[in-house]
This record gives sequence, structure tokens and C-alpha cells, in this order.
Amino acid sequence: MIHRPLQMSDKTDGPDGDASILTKTRSKTQRPPLYKVFLLNDDYTPMEFVVHVLERFFGLNHAQAFEIMLTVHKKGLAVVGVFSFEVAETKVAQVMDFARRHQHPLQCTMEKE
Repeated sequence: MIHRPLQMSDKTDGPDGDASILTKTRSKTQRPPLYKVFLLNDDYTPMEFVVHVLERFFGLNHAQAFEIMLTVHKKGLAVVGVFSFEVAETKVAQVMDFARRHQHPLQCTMEKE
């Protein structure tokens, strides 16, 4: 069997005489929603403990952790990070568990951004 190369004249022409072009629509992948994680102020949890929590669970350096702790103390709450649902849920659970084990009423919550 002999194969010959495909010629332009071998293509089917569209209604206006041009060769038809097939386009493939590519669906855009949506990013998953993000969640803000908050620490809430209370009158019993020591400031040093809050700084420790921020360093340990949110990877902040001491200066950053201290600033956020002061914001929590003065304003009643502060966003400590923005994460995917699973990561935010895990961080909230870790902070709450750690606070309970150390007998502190520290509250950590999350909400959709």
C-alpha cells in the first residue's frame, strides 16, 4: 500500500470555502474556597501562651506572633491565617486541643473568606 501526503485540497471546506477549524474549549479549574482562621480574646489565657500557639501552629516568628497577640487582645479577635478548608479545620482543631490540654479557654474559629 502506498501512502501519499495529505494535501490542502484533501481537507473538507467549511460553508464559506475555508478549511474547518475545530476548537476545543478548555474548562477552567476553579480554585477551592479559602477560609480565614481567627483567634478570639478571653480574659484568662496568658499572652505568652497565645504567642506560643501562633509560633507553633501558624509558623510565625516571635515578633509576628507578638503583634497578632496584641491585636487579639485589643480588638477581641484577629485573622491568623487563610487556608484551604482542610488545613483551616486542622489548625482550628489543633489549637483548640492544645489549649484544652493546657487548661486555657482560648477559642479558635474559621469562616469562609
